[in-house]
Amino acid sequence: MAIEVFNRYENKYLLDHEAYLRFYSDLLDYMELDDYNKQHEFYSISNLYFDTPHHSLIRTSLSKPKYKEKLRLRAYGVTSGDAKVYLEMKKKVFGLVNKRRTGLKLSEAYEFVRTGSKPELQPYMNKQVLEEIHYFLSRYELEPKVYLAYERKAMFSKASRDLRITFDTNIRHRRHDLGLELGDHGELLDPSNKWLMEVKAENTVPLWLSRLLSEHGLFRTSFSKYGNEYKKTVRHGHARPSLLEQTMSAAQTTTPTPFMERERVLYV
Repeated sequence: MAIEVFNRYENKYLLDHEAYLRFYSDLLDYMELDDYNKQHEFYSISNLYFDTPHHSLIRTSLSKPKYKEKLRLRAYGVTSGDAKVYLEMKKKVFGLVNKRRTGLKLSEAYEFVRTGSKPELQPYMNKQVLEEIHYFLSRYELEPKVYLAYERKAMFSKASRDLRITFDTNIRHRRHDLGLELGDHGELLDPSNKWLMEVKAENTVPLWLSRLLSEHGLFRTSFSKYGNEYKKTVRHGHARPSLLEQTMSAAQTTTPTPFMERERVLYV
């Protein structure tokens, strides 16, 4: 059974291609590839992120609060209406990442987020996670905002499965065709296409890894795929305006009264 609850610390690093090749080569002494990557060089991950009409969740996240949360729908590769996907809540509290997810059919996931009504419980669903997402949906009016996809190579420590390192490349995004079944096309998030390495550990990283990071001159960075996409396409004005945003713009030309957001924004 796939693990559906994660509690871990995640540290991120950006590497150019040469740095990736050197570091990956040295990791092979201590780590082994994920079972899927033993047969395939990469596997594709597709994500659909949900947010309020006014981007409250990502704006809160970018303000660096002690607590933040987000909701996304994840599939492996391009999927269809009856395929299994994962609806995930991801929270971060004082640096500790908690991820909880449940399996759903794609059509069930869409309907759940759209209506806020839980689907009929099936063996492939996690009842507790469904309840938590149901409560989350009752607090926010959510809609699909951005599609993000990438290729991933994953490794586990030979000594402990508690340590995992992933390498993501070809990170691409779009704010149209917002469906996991609509293909995995999109614009590169970073034109230089650096590798995003994530070190995921339930506890502190082992000494050998700290030594390798130091020897290779790698330093932690703050990098959120959704956060960087938002800053690139919305904050800097490159996104296509939504119908709601166009309506708001038209309304503001006829009335001086500012529009107030209905949903609650968490600043904890």
